[in-house]
Amino acid sequence: MLEATVPNEALDAFPALLDGLPVVQCTRFGPADPGSLVRVLVDATDAEAVSDRLAKEFGGFDGFRVNLLSVEATSPPLPPEDDPPAEAEGGETAAADETEGPKAVRPSRLRVSREELYDDLCRAARPNIVYIVMVALSTVVAAVGLLRDDVAIVIGAMVIAPLLGPNVALSLAVALGDKGLVKTSLSAIAAGVGIAALVALVIGFFVDVDPSTPALLARSNPGPGDILLGLSAGAAGALAFTTGVPAVVVGVMVAVALLPPLVTAGLLAGSGFGVPATGALTLCLANVTCINLSAMATFYIQDVRPRTWWEKDRARRGTRRAMIGWVIMFAILAGLILFAPSGWAPTTRP
Repeated sequence: MLEATVPNEALDAFPALLDGLPVVQCTRFGPADPGSLVRVLVDATDAEAVSDRLAKEFGGFDGFRVNLLSVEATSPPLPPEDDPPAEAEGGETAAADETEGPKAVRPSRLRVSREELYDDLCRAARPNIVYIVMVALSTVVAAVGLLRDDVAIVIGAMVIAPLLGPNVALSLAVALGDKGLVKTSLSAIAAGVGIAALVALVIGFFVDVDPSTPALLARSNPGPGDILLGLSAGAAGALAFTTGVPAVVVGVMVAVALLPPLVTAGLLAGSGFGVPATGALTLCLANVTCINLSAMATFYIQDVRPRTWWEKDRARRGTRRAMIGWVIMFAILAGLILFAPSGWAPTTRP
């Protein structure tokens, strides 16, 4: 449900403005101050087209605002897409006029609106105290699981690790050319990586770490499969936010690609195993690169762009530079992983 405040003089002509758009129902209230209220019911994947049309038409109006609200259910239920819309029944609402929207062809992209995506990722990328505490706790749980070689404990750490949002938000910020969101995302990523590395280093310093433990050994000797994991995790994370899939579920996969290698590097470095720690750190950096590369590609394929042409031009230049940088970093790290000599992890303490 899109709630928009539009000029009073545009109220009568409002239905014609929506011609050609896949609107289910339009309800008009007004006139009022500072403007008339209009409610437009659309499918979530069509909300961006409607909000863009409203912003283009009424963006200069001082009282203009669009609110996007999730609709859990409607009664009577909506007809299937292929059926013609049912005729509206007369209502008792005062000062309201309801009209059914025109039948329109749905756009090919199946994703939520730009505004909804931006709001979700902005909230997920804020480096607040809850984020810091959750990273620290997930690091402790992951360290215990890695030291015990217990897959169930490691997976439990992935469930509470809040690392999906900042990384996907960084890719969205580049796609939209939003410098503010870039800074927020980088701050959250740096804080998360720093806290996790510090906690793992402290644990590794005080706990006897065996680098031959299978869970540690697997992450200190990365291979081609780890690169595919990072690419898949980034694409899945971007799709989770753009299509409305529960991000918590996909966040586990992203956390698997990021937190265990980082914790492994901290544990090994804290215990004095520099060479295998380097291998684990290389894997972590490669996964960060892969996640951002694939997330940017996913946003590009789904046509996530700014609204105005000058913002699109600025975002296009920023995306090109960021993509070149990520590709160069990916090539370097992939080369280290694929062509590094075997035997990264010694089995005895130096």
